[in-house]
Amino acid sequence: MIPLPHHYRVNAEGGPNGAVKLSSEGLPDLLSASPVEFGGAGDLWSPESLITASVIGCFILTFRAVARASKFDWIRLDCEAEGLLERVEGVTRFTRFVLRPRLELDAAADSERGARLLEKAEKSCLITASLRAATLLEPTVSVVRPSSQH
Repeated sequence: MIPLPHHYRVNAEGGPNGAVKLSSEGLPDLLSASPVEFGGAGDLWSPESLITASVIGCFILTFRAVARASKFDWIRLDCEAEGLLERVEGVTRFTRFVLRPRLELDAAADSERGARLLEKAEKSCLITASLRAATLLEPTVSVVRPSSQH
């Protein structure tokens, strides 16, 4: 890892209507627009969907790092995230993100340990640690194939 602090630079370009082009050196451009809820067409990533995607992406990448450091073997992790946008004290903001990870393990793996590592990843995620909104974890851990060990 590169020593902190890290700097992330993104450029945005847009006019009075239509999509906003997001760009960052070395990355493909991304078009963004208002979601349906704010009068957009709903056919592009919105800032609201991008922040929710940042939460879920960071969670999975953090779990990957936590599991690797803990020498914990796993098969697959997929996750659904829901961001709740509300008006609080006159300010519209995200108040909660609910993460519903589904962790698949080999029968030889310890499912309780897997659940603890999911919780550790949620607590260690730098994106959720940077936001005011609460993060709720609703995990499912399942064994998907029999162990090859006897």
